Amino acid sequence: MNINDIINSIYKLPSTSLDTLTHLISEVEYPKHFHLFRENRKESKSYFLKKGIVRAYAHKDDKEVTFWLGQEGDFIFPLQTLFVGLGEYANVELLENCILYEIDLERLQNLYLNDIHIANWGRKYAEYACIKSEKLFISRQFKTSLERYQELINEYPDITQRVQLGTIASYLGISQVNLSRIRAQIR
Repeated sequence: MNINDIINSIYKLPSTSLDTLTHLISEVEYPKHFHLFRENRKESKSYFLKKGIVRAYAHKDDKEVTFWLGQEGDFIFPLQTLFVGLGEYANVELLENCILYEIDLERLQNLYLNDIHIANWGRKYAEYACIKSEKLFISRQFKTSLERYQELINEYPDITQRVQLGTIASYLGISQVNLSRIRAQIR
């Protein structure tokens, strides 16, 4: 995906605002297992995922708990740093070699202050992220593990070829044994 398509998929910007924003974005590549964000650290960059897949995870009782997966077209945003100036509550790790578009947070915040269209774009992204988080929360509360797995496969059809089953199980909030049973049941 190119950067213009990713940005406009969130909220279509006028060409002058789009040019202003994309002028501050650079393309970067990082290897599998690279961490974009680390727990308890303030971050200075945001990313758009051009190619690859990532996860956000936190530690709980000496285990890594994956609670978010991102794929091509997703925006990877250090929310704690941006909105409240704190270190991040989670780690963001690349699960494949990735190509990303990178933007400095301070520059992005300045654009929010100086360009109403870019500020509205940021607001629209925040709305989208809130809705996505709420859907995930509701799914975890009210759906069976089978239903959660089916939703995941619908959203990420090739996830089992790209992500280790242990990470998928953690994301779904189930054991790897339970995930194997679900997969056998579907086949």
